[in-house]
Amino acid sequence: MESLENDFSEIASLLGDKSRAKMLWNLLDGRAYTATELANCADISLQSASNHLSKLLQNNLLTVEKQGRHRYYKFSTPEVANVIESMASLLSLNTNYKKVKRPPVTAFTYARTCYNHLAGEVGVKITNALLEKNIIKPLEKKYIVTSFGENWFLKLGIKIKETKKTKRSFAHQCLDWSERKHHLAGALGDAFLVKMLEKDWLRKNKNTRTLTLTTHGKQEINKLLNIDV
Repeated sequence: MESLENDFSEIASLLGDKSRAKMLWNLLDGRAYTATELANCADISLQSASNHLSKLLQNNLLTVEKQGRHRYYKFSTPEVANVIESMASLLSLNTNYKKVKRPPVTAFTYARTCYNHLAGEVGVKITNALLEKNIIKPLEKKYIVTSFGENWFLKLGIKIKETKKTKRSFAHQCLDWSERKHHLAGALGDAFLVKMLEKDWLRKNKNTRTLTLTTHGKQEINKLLNIDV
């Protein structure tokens, strides 16, 4: 019982620190952030933020993911986010606190290629819809395709068994630079983008990674996944 009380006290202390509270509050939007971004929103130095983040990682409140040169922090589980949100609902918060600024909305942040798969706002929305409709499921840092999902992709002309035969990752999570949420990557992500280009849902733009979402594409994606993009 004493050990339980000590553990509870330690967690309460972690959540009660003002700087950590500001960083955790910013993470409630479901996006992942760098230590520098979290330091700015909390008005503390990068070194101080790193120390705070280290404690939160040690106590399994946060996880960190490397993407290129950067390390992105986010809640370890939805349950942690629920606790923070429940605590926040009891407080009268100062609305003048700094929030991490999202990148400006541009054609590049809206839809672009990322290692030959779809990224940006459209890519994340489609991936979230695939998850919500049980077409794919997360497994650690990868995705698996459900039996329902195999039939769903087959209707688009994507054969899952053949796609798995490629000598590369089949389907994994890729942290989106602008959205800070995952989009679908790997051989399946590549095959999906190829099909969307073939069907003229998306069009490549010359000398840039940006993609144009056609009116036809918007309509077809809405029919398939019931989302507006």
